[in-house]
Amino acid sequence: MNAQLTDRVQRSFSRSFMTYHDSAGQQARIADRLAQDLLNGGAPQHFFSALEFGCGTGHLTQRLCEHFAFDTLTVNDLSPEADETAAIHGADFLCGDAETIAWPAQPHLIASASMIQWLPDPASFLRRAALALAPGGWLAVSGFGPQQYHELVQVGSAAKAPGLCGPDALTAAVEGILDVVSAGEVERQMHFSSPRKVLEHLRRTGVNGRAQKTWTKSSLMAFTNEYIRQFGGESGVSLTYHPTWIIARKPG
Repeated sequence: MNAQLTDRVQRSFSRSFMTYHDSAGQQARIADRLAQDLLNGGAPQHFFSALEFGCGTGHLTQRLCEHFAFDTLTVNDLSPEADETAAIHGADFLCGDAETIAWPAQPHLIASASMIQWLPDPASFLRRAALALAPGGWLAVSGFGPQQYHELVQVGSAAKAPGLCGPDALTAAVEGILDVVSAGEVERQMHFSSPRKVLEHLRRTGVNGRAQKTWTKSSLMAFTNEYIRQFGGESGVSLTYHPTWIIARKPG
C-alpha cells in the first residue's frame, strides 16, 4: 500500500479495534473456513514456524491455534492494538505494513484472512509469500472478490478495497511455485434495517478506511434514498460479501 492509504487503513482499523471482533461475522466465517480447509487438505497438525498477516483481533489466529500447534508463531498487523492478539495466543508480534516489513525466514505456514484486498497488487504479494515458504510449507489465504460491497459501488461510495480478486487470480499468482489444494469463493448477503445501519456496520468493522467522506445532511439523505431505491426490500437493504480463498502447498 502507498503510505497515505496505509495510514488511513491503519487509523480506521485502530479506531474500530474494540468493536471489530463481535461485528465482523463474515470475516469470522471465512477464518473458520480457512482453518478447516487447511486441516481437511492434509496439512500437518504441527508446524515448526508460522506467519499470519493481518491478524487483527484474532479470528484466524484463534482458529489456527485450535487446530494446529506451532513451535513459533508470528502474527502481523498494521494496528499496534493487535499486540493483544499476539499476547493472548503466545505469539510474536510484528507491527507494520506486510509489504514492507522484514518477514521471518522460510515459515512453514503463511496464513492470512481478509487482508490482501487492501493491497494494490495481491497477486505479487501471494507470489512473494509462495517463494518465501519453506519446502513443504503451506499457504492459507483469503481475500474478497469483485462483488464485495457492490451495493456501495453502485451508489457512488469510494470505500471499495483496491485489491479485490477472484479465486482464479489467487491460483494464477502461485502457479509454478505451489500445488493448489483448494480454492473457492462464495457470495453472501447481509441485510440491515436502513442504509445508516450499513454505515454503522462499516465503521464498527473498520473497512471504511478509503472512503474519506464527510457526510452532510443532504448527502446522507441522497445516499439513503438511492440505497433504498436500488437495494431495498422486505428484508431491509442488502450488503454483499464475496470472500475468496486458496489453500496451497510447496513441493518438498
